[in-house]
Amino acid sequence: MTDSKSQPNPLFLRDDELRQGIEMLFFGYRDFTAKADQTLAAYDFGRAHHRVIYFVGRNPGMTVSDLLDILKITKQSLSRVLSQLVREGFIVQKPGTTDRRQRLLSLTEKGAELERKLTEDQRALVAKAYKAAGAEAVEGFKKVLLGLVNEEDRARFRGPAGPGGGR
Repeated sequence: MTDSKSQPNPLFLRDDELRQGIEMLFFGYRDFTAKADQTLAAYDFGRAHHRVIYFVGRNPGMTVSDLLDILKITKQSLSRVLSQLVREGFIVQKPGTTDRRQRLLSLTEKGAELERKLTEDQRALVAKAYKAAGAEAVEGFKKVLLGLVNEEDRARFRGPAGPGGGR
């Protein structure tokens, strides 16, 4: 006789199972962002700054428009965060090569160092969880996360490493 407690629940769509998944996402996100939040606080930055630094670091030379598409925030919200990051020397803006109205964004060395600090602990946490779960579970996890991403943005993850290409 098998122990029913150790077997995956085939009724994973029951309300209590779904709520447990939601709670796990909340707790996981809390722990995933905890050290980065501490680092950001030392600069008087928040999670919006982190997202901008992360995606500009993953996509050097991206346009402001591309960043708005990823973040799904207003121009006004991005402008406030981006202006501060540029003013404090974390991001540099250059005009586009074919369209001078475009603003191409890249991290400065100072910005790249902060991005490394912010990502280091998060990469270690994800690597530890992936290693403990195993390859099959990681693939299942990726499928679940992809199912949470809106249809339009799923295309970003068709390549070998998602946004930013094969890095």
